[in-house]
Amino acid sequence: MSSQAAVSPAAGADGPGSADGPGPAAAEAADWRRLDRRTVLASALLTAGVAVGAAVPAALGLSGRFGFGTAVAWVLSGAIVLIGGAAAGDWVRWRRTRYRIGAERVELHTGLLLLKKRSLARERVRSVDLTAHPLQRVLGLVTVRIGTGEHSGDSTLELDPVSRAEGERLRRALLERTSTATAGTHREGELAALDPRWIRYAPVSFVAPALGGAAVGAVMQVSDWFGAQGKVIGWVGDRFRDTALPTVILVLVAAVVAAGVVGALGLWVEMWWNYRLEREPGGTLRIRRGLLTSRSVSIEERRLRGVDLVEPLGVRLFGAARVDAITTGLAKDDEEQHGDHNTLLPAAPRPFADTVAAAVLRETVSPTGAALTGHPLAARGRRVRRSLGAVAVPVAVLAVTGLLLTPVLLWTALGCAVVGLPVGLFLARDAYRGLGHGLSGDYLVVRSGTVRRSTAALERAGVIGWTVRQTYFQRRAGVLDIIATTAAGSGAYTAHDADADEGLAFAARAVPDLLEPFLERAAETDRPFDGG
Repeated sequence: MSSQAAVSPAAGADGPGSADGPGPAAAEAADWRRLDRRTVLASALLTAGVAVGAAVPAALGLSGRFGFGTAVAWVLSGAIVLIGGAAAGDWVRWRRTRYRIGAERVELHTGLLLLKKRSLARERVRSVDLTAHPLQRVLGLVTVRIGTGEHSGDSTLELDPVSRAEGERLRRALLERTSTATAGTHREGELAALDPRWIRYAPVSFVAPALGGAAVGAVMQVSDWFGAQGKVIGWVGDRFRDTALPTVILVLVAAVVAAGVVGALGLWVEMWWNYRLEREPGGTLRIRRGLLTSRSVSIEERRLRGVDLVEPLGVRLFGAARVDAITTGLAKDDEEQHGDHNTLLPAAPRPFADTVAAAVLRETVSPTGAALTGHPLAARGRRVRRSLGAVAVPVAVLAVTGLLLTPVLLWTALGCAVVGLPVGLFLARDAYRGLGHGLSGDYLVVRSGTVRRSTAALERAGVIGWTVRQTYFQRRAGVLDIIATTAAGSGAYTAHDADADEGLAFAARAVPDLLEPFLERAAETDRPFDGG
């Protein structure tokens, strides 16, 4: 087991590092460390900020009933109790928390009434990430997250907070490995750094419309809290009382888009300012970024199994792509809490993205730029039919409902058909053009997608199995899905709707002796391979 947890009564315990006198016990106690004592100050300041934010509306609300002076006294008393309680609780946590980096294990003991002991084997530590929110940065503190990349609940230890110097010491000590780097011309040190011009790709990402819609929702929700939602809607209606409906729609859409663009720009600056990608001695990739909240993510190169070149539609139209790492040792809980945890490069010009991918993989030319084998016309037909169906079903529902209820829905159905059919056909043909698979040196490459195009270059040695999937309709069209199974990244990378014969030959060439026995059995029984 890479981690273990035990819970035991702490009554009468003086802490994990206590000792009655000199000797081995005292030497062992010296190895234990506490969190930084400034955690108490940080907790008090954070609670004070929350208290101030709540105090103003609370004082205004109470002043009408008890008078302004009495209301302020009550609010101040409550704030003092709240801040004092938070500081006292964090002081107790600081006093009862110890950690130790031993020769074989990383240990953490914490708890007051119940002492919780947890440990991770050092040889199984896969990530040491440092994060610091604005207040921690002012105080010189960081939160250290030590993970093994496993899926159990005890696979991560969090030290919150320690000093910045201590965090760097822990990161270097726990990720120190014998270098497995390949000798050659591949450079160490900085592989990529922020180019402020990349910010132009932020407004064309899918984040912008999502943030615009969220801004509208937030305005309506806040106005509802204060009972003013009707006034907000009335105010907007008064502004456009004498304006034609199409103009109103265009103005409102433009306002939502503008809000989304501003939000996307701000989010990009917060996430990627001060970005640097470095290769450190010993074979570790380190990504540092963040304006207000600083983040440092480390990825061992020996856990790297490839890269994924991701091109969302808007970003791709402007000739850009981002680079994600395909790596083992990244648990699902990490992915949920940090959606961009494995991103090596934000959206940047495609040639530069290929250059960074090659540098990360220690290749002269990136496999993501290799020429790929296209897929048969049957794959295009399947995508066209699916797109037409996706448009036809809602149009038909609107048309039938319009015949039964109101002609307005008939016009809506017509508008959906006029807009949806060309868009659907464009996306279908674009999705077909994006299909491809091939081999490039030690990597197999699969590409698919249109709204989110992905070109995954997976190390052939990292493929642990193949899944061949063929539905009834695929069998009739002579195509199938070839799925490479791996312990890294998403766990599976698929060549969609490949030609049946060519796809099986591709899998056989990519990882010899893994698929041949099944192909031979299909030939011996003189039956077509059906994916079973």
